[in-house]
Amino acid sequence: MNADTSEYEDFYYASADGLRLHAQIYGRRTPDRLPVICLPGLTRNTRDFHELALYLSRDTVAPRQVISFNYRGRGKSAYDPNLKNYNVGVEANDILTGMQALGIDRALFIGTSRGGLILHVLAAIRPEVLAGIVLNDIGPALEPAGLQNIKDYLAKAPRPRTLAEAVAVQRETHGAAFSALDGDDWQRMVKAIYRQDGETLIPDFDPGLLSDLATMDTSKPLPDMWPQYAAFANIPVMVIRGANSLLLSAATLDEMGRRHPDFHAITVAGQGHAPFLETGDLPQRIAAFLDRAEATPTMAPA
Repeated sequence: MNADTSEYEDFYYASADGLRLHAQIYGRRTPDRLPVICLPGLTRNTRDFHELALYLSRDTVAPRQVISFNYRGRGKSAYDPNLKNYNVGVEANDILTGMQALGIDRALFIGTSRGGLILHVLAAIRPEVLAGIVLNDIGPALEPAGLQNIKDYLAKAPRPRTLAEAVAVQRETHGAAFSALDGDDWQRMVKAIYRQDGETLIPDFDPGLLSDLATMDTSKPLPDMWPQYAAFANIPVMVIRGANSLLLSAATLDEMGRRHPDFHAITVAGQGHAPFLETGDLPQRIAAFLDRAEATPTMAPA
């Protein structure tokens, strides 16, 4: 259920431990415009960013190259036989390896959910690669109720047989949190989540990804990433929060703004975790932020 492959270029590269990993490249790189790197959520893939990538790469005034990565075990990237490698540290290094293979030493980044956690890791280990950050419904502190909601859904995720059945299932499951979506939005959602497998549809990720999540105890306080978030201090940051999000609280969003000197927040009405970045005026607002972030002089270390 892939997008039109004439709209992007497939790129494959080898991880440090030899896995064949995949990314999609939209548009051409120019010397005067930093590329944008998109990082999806836990079980998601490059298709989540397809519409936004087209928008940014086809801007009639100042187009940007966009690279959307599939982590190991997702989409067209190889599955890892060692399930312990499905962690944000390994995945952060995979992104750095991919950037090196592409000849990119600095970029603007958009991270949804898991992708945003990976950006926290990158800020801690390689902040110089980050020219600007968009965090989509993610921050340094996660709400246990939101994580439990994700666990419950993935543990009993249905196996629809047709696209229409998949749309019906997703609307029934997530419709209350995503009241702002229309029929086209739901169609794009299911085409991003599933791939065809014979007579049925299956989620486009390695089921082994869920092993650590299944054993996580959300009744206990969750570890936070505030120390890693502090490494964003010299990098412009935009955070997009779904008004109905159970994972990123309004209080955490406020605290993120209080701790950061160059912070921009958007709350998206009628959407939960995580907002669809191609909806409403989000593409325009994201593009404007990326332009401003690139034009911001590099701040001195705190």
